[in-house]
Amino acid sequence: MRVKTRFAMLVAATLAISTAAQAAPVFINILTGGTSGVYYPIGVGLSQIYSDGIAGSKTSVQATKASVENLNLLQAGRGELALALGDSVADAKNGVEDAGFKTPLTKLRAIGGAYPNYIQIVASQESGIKTLADLKGKTISVGAPKSGTELNARAIFKAAGLTYEDMGKVQYLSFAESVELIKNRQLDATLQSSGLGMAAIRDLSSVMPLNYIPIPSEVVTKIGNPAYQSAMIPANTYDGQAEAVPTVAITNILVTRADMPDEVVHEMTRLLFDNLTRLGNSHSAAKDIKLETAAKNLPIALHPGAERYYKEKGAL
Repeated sequence: MRVKTRFAMLVAATLAISTAAQAAPVFINILTGGTSGVYYPIGVGLSQIYSDGIAGSKTSVQATKASVENLNLLQAGRGELALALGDSVADAKNGVEDAGFKTPLTKLRAIGGAYPNYIQIVASQESGIKTLADLKGKTISVGAPKSGTELNARAIFKAAGLTYEDMGKVQYLSFAESVELIKNRQLDATLQSSGLGMAAIRDLSSVMPLNYIPIPSEVVTKIGNPAYQSAMIPANTYDGQAEAVPTVAITNILVTRADMPDEVVHEMTRLLFDNLTRLGNSHSAAKDIKLETAAKNLPIALHPGAERYYKEKGAL
């Protein structure tokens, strides 16, 4: 009788542990960017997809200063998924201190390449800025210090033969803050690194005439970084932008942590590609995410869970 009782107790305990394990929530905190950028609405879209598709998941979206902060937060275990620019991811892997990484970040793993960020430099028409050279002596915002956007600004200005000292004043502001200052005639121009059709520039173009500053292909070549590719902002992306604008594009990457469970990351990857149309409704930039290219030319290793998904789909 005692043996049966002990056995029954053991079975009950095992079932309780199993049930508790099954009921343990899956926390997915998605690190994005400012709420007026593109990372944030895409993060919100992904959180809804994961909440619906992963049993027991508890999803959240965190607004941040974007790429550099996101990668440092992931390394510290304070997020499960982040969007970040490809050049920032490479700098994080290599521990480039000037880029905001004091030591190499060893815990980062890729889920896949996402959509490209386009460098978008806009100025009020009354500022008279039409070229990169015209920025001399003018006031411009370049994103938060050592953010992905600000690192892009440094690289582009250097390739164009410009320094911050050439500007009248350089401010380190968010997308939304920059737009408000331009509206108030307190800022001449802003450099934004984002997906096309971003809310802040749409807002600004709807209330005042703007000049869209081209970045010529020869400047892109001089940057000397394969993460930077010549691209075009299509005509009519924004109000009053009648012509296509030459610029530079940098691929964004969806990044997770090495210690995330393989099955969870496999599901996160599968749900991403099963719901691209839905995600595109969150922001049009997500329509540029492609299964065929997502696993290629990444600066860090794929997470094993994501790698298994791409192999299953013949995309690796």
